[in-house]
Amino acid sequence: MKTNQQPRHILSLSGGKDSAALAFYMRDRVPEMEYVFHDTGKELPETIAYLGRLEALLGKPIHKSTVENGDFIGFDQLLKIYGGMLPSSHRRWCTRKMKLVPFERFIGNEFCYNYVGLRADENRDGYISQKPNIVPVYPFREDGLIKADIERILEESGLGMPPYTEWGRTRSGCFFCFYQQKIEWVRLKAAHPDLFEEAKAYEKPGKNAITTFYWCGNEPLAELEKPERMAQIIREHEVAKERARRNAPNKTLLNILGGVDDYEEKTGCLICQI
Repeated sequence: MKTNQQPRHILSLSGGKDSAALAFYMRDRVPEMEYVFHDTGKELPETIAYLGRLEALLGKPIHKSTVENGDFIGFDQLLKIYGGMLPSSHRRWCTRKMKLVPFERFIGNEFCYNYVGLRADENRDGYISQKPNIVPVYPFREDGLIKADIERILEESGLGMPPYTEWGRTRSGCFFCFYQQKIEWVRLKAAHPDLFEEAKAYEKPGKNAITTFYWCGNEPLAELEKPERMAQIIREHEVAKERARRNAPNKTLLNILGGVDDYEEKTGCLICQI
């Protein structure tokens, strides 16, 4: 579907380490690169600050895509359309409506190369556009770069790892992402109690008033936040961590302590998490 026009080169940023490292990796290789971030309106404050620093270091603007006809179309607006039905791994309307659709609208019908930060040490696919004018490119895989290389790129750039990793969050995305481990909900409550309360407030019956939707399967956040339940989650996490340490003696301490590689969702969305 290539035309006589010059192809566009577009790199989608998630606020995660891999796409940020890829932005630096490709900056001088593809000077005409465009950077886009699909803002849901529900990002962690650390993510927005991280992207601001990245934008300054790249010396180019990062386009915010979640705007339609001059209006911001974010999570709260879409939740009303879906009758209060929260997204989940079985109904990922958030990925489709707040990530993929804005991305495809940003590109239109122009031919483009979409640069994706999958690494050579990853064995997963993800949710990316199937439009024939959008051709995915995987520079890290092509060049054999692994997790240690990505961390080195971030360190040498001066950007470093995403700051939410400092308090135990393992992924970018909305603060109430349903792919979070329960230990991450515990950590969110400690780091951002206001955001935990906001997430909890979304858990209510849908439009038909029959089904109540929760972020963590069948467990409401109001139950998860009880001191005895949080203590249990922490204990179980420590047991799982020790088991992982015994079963994988060659893993680094960062991996064992809940690093990103321990929780990269195999069915997750590339446009949302990388």
